[in-house]
Amino acid sequence: MNMPLNTSADICDALEQARYNMVEQQIRPWNVLDEAVLELLHTVPREDFVPPAYQGMAFSDTEIPLNPSVTESERLGQVMLAPRVDARMLQDLRVLPTDRVLEIGAGSGYMAALLAASAERVVSLEIVPELAEFARENLRSAGIDNAEVRQADGALDPIPDGPFDVIVLSGSVAEVPQKLLALLRDGGRLGAYVGNLPVMRATIVRRSGDRFETTQPWDVVVPRLRNFPEPSSFKF
Repeated sequence: MNMPLNTSADICDALEQARYNMVEQQIRPWNVLDEAVLELLHTVPREDFVPPAYQGMAFSDTEIPLNPSVTESERLGQVMLAPRVDARMLQDLRVLPTDRVLEIGAGSGYMAALLAASAERVVSLEIVPELAEFARENLRSAGIDNAEVRQADGALDPIPDGPFDVIVLSGSVAEVPQKLLALLRDGGRLGAYVGNLPVMRATIVRRSGDRFETTQPWDVVVPRLRNFPEPSSFKF
Protein backbone atom coordinates (compact mmCIF):
# COMPACT_ATOMS: atom_id res chain seq x y z
CA MET A 1 0.00 0.00 0.00
CA ASN A 2 1.38 3.40 -0.97
CA MET A 3 1.88 5.85 1.89
CA PRO A 4 0.75 9.45 1.25
CA LEU A 5 3.56 11.90 0.58
CA ASN A 6 4.06 14.79 2.96
CA THR A 7 2.50 17.93 1.53
CA SER A 8 3.86 21.44 1.98
CA ALA A 9 1.00 22.04 4.42
CA ASP A 10 2.11 19.04 6.49
CA ILE A 11 5.70 20.32 6.57
CA CYS A 12 4.53 23.82 7.53
CA ASP A 13 2.35 22.40 10.32
CA ALA A 14 5.29 20.36 11.68
CA LEU A 15 7.53 23.42 11.57
CA GLU A 16 5.05 25.54 13.48
CA GLN A 17 4.51 22.78 16.03
CA ALA A 18 8.28 22.58 16.60
CA ARG A 19 8.42 26.36 17.02
CA TYR A 20 5.50 26.27 19.45
CA ASN A 21 7.19 23.52 21.48
CA MET A 22 10.43 25.56 21.60
CA VAL A 23 8.60 28.56 23.05
CA GLU A 24 6.29 26.72 25.43
CA GLN A 25 8.55 23.89 26.63
CA GLN A 26 12.02 25.50 26.61
CA ILE A 27 11.69 29.26 26.78
CA ARG A 28 8.60 30.13 28.81
CA PRO A 29 9.58 27.71 31.65
CA TRP A 30 12.95 29.49 31.83
CA ASN A 31 11.22 32.60 33.23
CA VAL A 32 10.78 34.29 29.87
CA LEU A 33 7.26 35.66 30.38
CA ASP A 34 7.31 38.89 28.38
CA GLU A 35 4.62 38.31 25.76
CA ALA A 36 6.29 40.67 23.26
CA VAL A 37 9.50 38.61 23.44
CA LEU A 38 7.60 35.33 23.13
CA GLU A 39 5.75 36.67 20.09
CA LEU A 40 9.07 37.60 18.45
CA LEU A 41 10.21 33.99 18.79
CA HIS A 42 7.16 32.96 16.80
CA THR A 43 7.58 35.60 14.10
CA VAL A 44 11.37 35.69 13.54
CA PRO A 45 12.12 32.42 11.69
CA ARG A 46 14.99 30.85 13.62
CA GLU A 47 15.30 28.04 11.05
CA ASP A 48 16.33 30.61 8.41
CA PHE A 49 19.45 31.49 10.45
CA VAL A 50 20.67 27.92 10.98
CA PRO A 51 23.36 26.39 8.69
CA PRO A 52 21.78 23.92 6.24
CA ALA A 53 23.60 20.96 7.82
CA TYR A 54 21.87 21.63 11.15
CA GLN A 55 18.32 22.47 10.03
CA GLY A 56 16.99 19.60 12.13
CA MET A 57 18.36 21.28 15.26
CA ALA A 58 16.79 24.69 14.62
CA PHE A 59 14.41 24.50 17.59
CA SER A 60 16.54 22.33 19.90
CA ASP A 61 17.58 23.45 23.37
CA THR A 62 21.25 23.40 22.45
CA GLU A 63 24.03 25.42 20.84
CA ILE A 64 24.33 24.98 17.07
CA PRO A 65 27.77 24.91 15.36
CA LEU A 66 28.45 27.66 12.82
CA ASN A 67 31.75 26.19 11.61
CA PRO A 68 31.86 23.08 9.36
CA SER A 69 34.12 21.55 12.02
CA VAL A 70 32.21 20.94 15.25
CA THR A 71 35.50 20.85 17.16
CA GLU A 72 36.54 24.24 15.78
CA SER A 73 33.08 25.65 16.51
CA GLU A 74 33.48 24.71 20.16
CA ARG A 75 37.10 25.88 20.38
CA LEU A 76 36.43 29.26 18.75
CA GLY A 77 32.97 29.82 20.19
CA GLN A 78 31.37 29.88 16.73
CA VAL A 79 27.87 28.78 17.70
CA MET A 80 24.27 29.91 17.85
CA LEU A 81 23.34 30.12 21.51
CA ALA A 82 20.43 28.05 22.80
CA PRO A 83 17.15 29.87 22.04
CA ARG A 84 16.22 30.25 25.72
CA VAL A 85 19.48 32.12 26.37
CA ASP A 86 18.90 34.66 23.58
CA ALA A 87 15.28 35.06 24.67
CA ARG A 88 16.02 35.71 28.32
CA MET A 89 18.76 38.21 27.52
CA LEU A 90 16.39 40.00 25.16
CA GLN A 91 13.75 40.13 27.91
CA ASP A 92 16.16 41.50 30.52
CA LEU A 93 17.45 44.28 28.24
CA ARG A 94 13.92 45.62 27.60
CA VAL A 95 14.73 46.95 24.13
CA LEU A 96 12.62 49.94 23.01
CA PRO A 97 11.57 50.97 19.49
CA THR A 98 13.76 54.10 19.76
CA ASP A 99 16.90 52.22 20.87
CA ARG A 100 20.16 52.07 18.95
CA VAL A 101 21.83 48.73 19.64
CA LEU A 102 25.37 47.36 19.39
CA GLU A 103 25.92 43.61 19.35
CA ILE A 104 29.33 41.97 19.70
CA GLY A 105 29.36 38.58 17.99
CA ALA A 106 26.86 38.41 15.12
CA GLY A 107 27.20 34.67 14.55
CA SER A 108 24.36 33.67 12.22
CA GLY A 109 22.53 37.00 12.64
CA TYR A 110 19.64 35.53 14.65
CA MET A 111 20.07 37.68 17.77
CA ALA A 112 20.55 40.74 15.53
CA ALA A 113 17.22 39.88 13.88
CA LEU A 114 15.46 39.65 17.26
CA LEU A 115 17.02 42.95 18.34
CA ALA A 116 16.13 44.65 15.05
CA ALA A 117 12.48 43.66 15.47
CA SER A 118 12.45 45.56 18.77
CA ALA A 119 14.85 48.48 18.15
CA GLU A 120 15.34 51.38 15.77
CA ARG A 121 18.75 50.24 14.52
CA VAL A 122 21.26 47.47 15.21
CA VAL A 123 24.99 47.37 14.46
CA SER A 124 26.41 43.86 14.90
CA LEU A 125 30.15 43.14 14.82
CA GLU A 126 31.54 39.77 13.77
CA ILE A 127 35.25 38.92 13.85
CA VAL A 128 35.06 36.04 11.29
CA PRO A 129 34.60 37.27 7.69
CA GLU A 130 32.68 34.16 6.58
CA LEU A 131 30.26 34.43 9.49
CA ALA A 132 29.80 38.15 8.90
CA GLU A 133 28.72 37.42 5.33
CA PHE A 134 26.50 34.52 6.48
CA ALA A 135 24.75 36.81 8.96
CA ARG A 136 24.33 39.57 6.33
CA GLU A 137 22.78 37.15 3.86
CA ASN A 138 20.42 35.74 6.49
CA LEU A 139 19.24 39.22 7.47
CA ARG A 140 18.79 40.22 3.82
CA SER A 141 16.79 37.08 3.12
CA ALA A 142 14.58 37.81 6.14
CA GLY A 143 13.90 41.32 4.79
CA ILE A 144 15.50 43.01 7.80
CA ASP A 145 16.93 46.38 6.77
CA ASN A 146 17.60 48.06 10.13
CA ALA A 147 20.43 45.70 11.16
CA GLU A 148 23.95 46.06 9.77
CA VAL A 149 26.67 43.43 10.19
CA ARG A 150 30.28 44.63 10.10
CA GLN A 151 33.36 42.44 9.99
CA ALA A 152 35.31 43.73 12.99
CA ASP A 153 36.91 42.69 16.27
CA GLY A 154 34.68 44.04 19.03
CA ALA A 155 37.48 43.68 21.56
CA LEU A 156 40.26 45.48 19.69
CA ASP A 157 38.88 47.58 16.83
CA PRO A 158 37.49 51.12 17.22
CA ILE A 159 33.70 51.17 17.43
CA PRO A 160 32.03 54.11 15.68
CA ASP A 161 28.39 55.22 15.87
CA GLY A 162 28.18 55.42 19.67
CA PRO A 163 26.73 56.09 22.11
CA PHE A 164 24.24 53.21 22.19
CA ASP A 165 21.09 52.59 24.20
CA VAL A 166 21.73 48.85 24.37
CA ILE A 167 24.92 46.79 24.02
CA VAL A 168 24.77 42.98 23.85
CA LEU A 169 27.72 40.59 24.05
CA SER A 170 26.61 37.35 22.38
CA GLY A 171 29.35 35.32 24.05
CA SER A 172 31.10 35.25 27.41
CA VAL A 173 33.86 37.47 28.83
CA ALA A 174 35.89 37.31 32.02
CA GLU A 175 34.71 40.77 33.07
CA VAL A 176 32.54 43.55 31.70
CA PRO A 177 34.69 45.55 29.23
CA GLN A 178 35.12 49.18 30.38
CA LYS A 179 35.54 50.23 26.75
CA LEU A 180 31.96 49.16 26.05
CA LEU A 181 30.52 50.75 29.19
CA ALA A 182 31.90 54.05 27.93
CA LEU A 183 29.74 53.65 24.80
CA LEU A 184 26.50 53.43 26.78
CA ARG A 185 24.12 56.37 26.64
CA ASP A 186 22.68 57.65 29.94
CA GLY A 187 19.89 55.21 30.73
CA GLY A 188 21.46 52.56 28.52
CA ARG A 189 21.79 48.84 29.28
CA LEU A 190 24.60 46.39 28.60
CA GLY A 191 24.02 42.64 28.66
CA ALA A 192 26.88 40.14 28.89
CA TYR A 193 27.71 36.64 30.11
CA VAL A 194 30.48 37.12 32.66
CA GLY A 195 32.77 34.74 34.50
CA ASN A 196 34.91 31.67 34.07
CA LEU A 197 34.11 27.98 33.93
CA PRO A 198 32.33 26.46 35.72
CA VAL A 199 30.45 29.60 36.86
CA MET A 200 29.17 32.38 34.59
CA ARG A 201 26.39 34.88 35.24
CA ALA A 202 24.15 36.82 32.92
CA THR A 203 25.10 40.40 33.79
CA ILE A 204 22.97 43.48 33.13
CA VAL A 205 24.59 46.89 33.62
CA ARG A 206 22.45 50.04 33.59
CA ARG A 207 24.02 53.47 33.23
CA SER A 208 22.64 56.38 35.26
CA GLY A 209 24.78 59.45 34.70
CA ASP A 210 28.27 58.47 35.83
CA ARG A 211 27.00 55.50 37.85
CA PHE A 212 26.69 51.91 36.66
CA GLU A 213 24.26 49.58 38.42
CA THR A 214 24.87 45.86 37.94
CA THR A 215 22.57 42.88 38.42
CA GLN A 216 23.32 39.21 37.74
CA PRO A 217 19.90 37.56 37.56
CA TRP A 218 20.73 34.07 36.26
CA ASP A 219 23.47 31.50 35.68
CA VAL A 220 24.55 30.27 32.28
CA VAL A 221 27.65 28.92 30.53
CA VAL A 222 28.32 30.08 26.96
CA PRO A 223 31.43 30.10 24.72
CA ARG A 224 34.01 32.87 24.89
CA LEU A 225 34.20 35.94 22.70
CA ARG A 226 37.69 36.24 21.27
CA ASN A 227 40.39 38.73 22.30
CA PHE A 228 38.74 40.20 25.38
CA PRO A 229 41.09 40.27 28.44
CA GLU A 230 41.43 37.12 30.53
CA PRO A 231 42.49 37.04 34.19
CA SER A 232 46.12 36.22 34.76
CA SER A 233 46.76 32.58 35.63
CA PHE A 234 50.02 33.50 37.42
CA LYS A 235 50.13 32.55 41.10
CA PHE A 236 52.86 32.92 43.71
